[in-house]
Amino acid sequence: MAHPFRYIVCLLPASLIAVVVGCSSTPAAPPEEAPKVSVQHPQARTLTNVEEFNGWLQPDKTVEVRARVRGHIQKVHFKDGDIVKEGQPLFTLDPRPFESDLASAKEKYEVYKSQKEAMVKEEARLRELEKKGGASKRQVEKAEADVKSLEAQMRASEVDIERAKLDLEYSQIKAEISGKIGQALLTKGNLVNAGGSDPLLTTIVSIDPIRLAFNIDERSLNRYAQLLGAEGKTITETLTNLEKAKATVEFALDGETKLHPGLLVFADNKIDPATGTLPVYALVKNPGGKFLAGARARVRIPIGKAYEAWLIPEAAILADQSKRYVLIVDDKNVVRRRDVTPGKLTSDGMRAIEPVDRPAEGERMQDWWVIVDNLQRARISYPVDPQKTK
Repeated sequence: MAHPFRYIVCLLPASLIAVVVGCSSTPAAPPEEAPKVSVQHPQARTLTNVEEFNGWLQPDKTVEVRARVRGHIQKVHFKDGDIVKEGQPLFTLDPRPFESDLASAKEKYEVYKSQKEAMVKEEARLRELEKKGGASKRQVEKAEADVKSLEAQMRASEVDIERAKLDLEYSQIKAEISGKIGQALLTKGNLVNAGGSDPLLTTIVSIDPIRLAFNIDERSLNRYAQLLGAEGKTITETLTNLEKAKATVEFALDGETKLHPGLLVFADNKIDPATGTLPVYALVKNPGGKFLAGARARVRIPIGKAYEAWLIPEAAILADQSKRYVLIVDDKNVVRRRDVTPGKLTSDGMRAIEPVDRPAEGERMQDWWVIVDNLQRARISYPVDPQKTK
């Protein structure tokens, strides 16, 4: 007969197993939440393709200030670096020698004038005497010639007076243009000469407008003319038309992202054979002198006609070897891939795109919800929680 505890012992392992199994069971994991991503529609804009060149700013006008007469500098009327106006006095030369020359020329004129008046009376007297036989014809002719000679000397004296006046005026050296003046290279007490050895006194550069100079290479020039010129027009005719129309260019200084406008006003009449480029410049408004001559700039010239484009943030475009694509969210909030061809990049970080493949029936690119943020959390064919932005 079997022992009664045998059945109990046999039953204990099964009970213990059941308890252990029941204690070790865990609840099922909750479903994973769809990641949140930012999405937006492509933006519609009118764009124009551009060519970019290296350029620099330079004064539109530069004047070297030199003396026109010989004299000692009596006074300097400006401080180095001043802004001067056209006609403003810059240097004064000692005026006394010029005042003396002017007075002498006037006195000489008065002498000739008095002599002429006396000779005119003498000629008239001799003509009366000639009628009565008291004077010869030769005497009359000599008196007439003396009158004409004195008239010529008076005219020469008038020229000397005007020259002396001009020299006196030139003793006051004035600004020929408005702009920023440089350093005074000669100061009070120095002797200046006029002529071949005349020293440079200072320079003035114009401020507003300022010139934006750059060079267009020959290849770009041909492409530029083909795109902008009417059919049958030569490069010269195209550039001339652009100058007359004052075509708009844009530029940014080193380290800047903001673009500034300028007007194309000049293209040289020949290509430099050493560099294969054509010198060109535009004029830029420069109130207050915010742009300084010598600064380097990146110049953009519009190429071709304006066109409509759809733009998205540059950061939303992904790369897969040689292909570029974007991730979009469909009507079921599932991520889809669309291959695109990138176009022009704008100054605010937006990139124009074109779809590589023809959109599916009923699908329009402007209706795409493009993922622009949290791209690393989006997986193709998996759902996301799109946060729509403008």
